Amino acid sequence: MEHRIYGLSFARVYPLYVEKVERKGRTVEELDDVIEWLTGYDRAEVQGHIASGTTLREFFEGARLNPDASLITGVVCGIRVEEIEDPLMQRIRYLDKLVDELARGKALQKVLRSA
Repeated sequence: MEHRIYGLSFARVYPLYVEKVERKGRTVEELDDVIEWLTGYDRAEVQGHIASGTTLREFFEGARLNPDASLITGVVCGIRVEEIEDPLMQRIRYLDKLVDELARGKALQKVLRSA
């Protein structure tokens, strides 16, 4: 059975991320930096996905996942992201975790992990 979240459009999720980070005093530019670090999509590509109604499945299947993404650890929705077996769900939760850290005030350099 496929998760409903896979069929959600990125255009529906992105404004929720924006709202979350701005409410905590962070910027859309910082959010876009996080998305670019994880997925390889620059701002123009992200806007293209928003305009075209790309689903989360399509968004992450086309992403050039950062090789350091495996350094993302922690809990999202009560589940450890490093233990998620479904690769697509793990990528979605990686982004959720990074947005959470950004919104909590973690320094951008620490959010954007590197080995």
